[in-house]
Amino acid sequence: MKAQDGKTPVRVPKTAELVARNLRSRIVRRQLAEGDALPSETVLMEEFGVSRPTLREAFRVLESESLISVRRGSHGGAHVHVPDGDLAARYAGFVLEHQQTPLADVSEARLIVEPGCAGMLARSRTAADLKQLRAALEHATSFHRLVVELAGNETLGILAGMLETIVTTTTRGGKPLPSDCRLDVHQQLIELVEARDAAGAELLWRDHLEDHAAPRAGLVEVVR
Repeated sequence: MKAQDGKTPVRVPKTAELVARNLRSRIVRRQLAEGDALPSETVLMEEFGVSRPTLREAFRVLESESLISVRRGSHGGAHVHVPDGDLAARYAGFVLEHQQTPLADVSEARLIVEPGCAGMLARSRTAADLKQLRAALEHATSFHRLVVELAGNETLGILAGMLETIVTTTTRGGKPLPSDCRLDVHQQLIELVEARDAAGAELLWRDHLEDHAAPRAGLVEVVR
């Protein structure tokens, strides 16, 4: 919206937003860790030069982002929660559900990202990576997530993890979609990764995901 002089007015952040921004920065920059207690309200009010209502408004902003939880009472206070990929995936799932996104759309995106991670893992794997894969062999969801995590690219890892979480927390007819349990395919992937066969690992994992792709008729519907 433009003012009468044709210039776009600059929105000045509220004081509570500035306080929330400062505390958020401390959390995401790892100056505060999971479970850490924030200083008392009195200390924070003095540090930022704000009133109690303003500080509590800032707390509500951070609570809405799941970065803190606040307990009231004599033994209460605000405690830190580090950013969580599963929470991001769940929120993304709600957005996709609201947009009535076909579940097949999510599967197609997963087909673009996850096989590439399998290929990257084959090129860079270590003995420790192989050990972790073998330990997770019989746990389908854990195995898929581990393939992504061990690939070594954190950005792709977060994206692939979000897509995998959306698929596994989506319902079909009121029941969660079944996880795949093709242990033979998982074992084949381990062998290809061990042999550093990146092309083979990528092709196998793409075929595997295509075999277990969501039905085209279904829509994203996240388990509540």
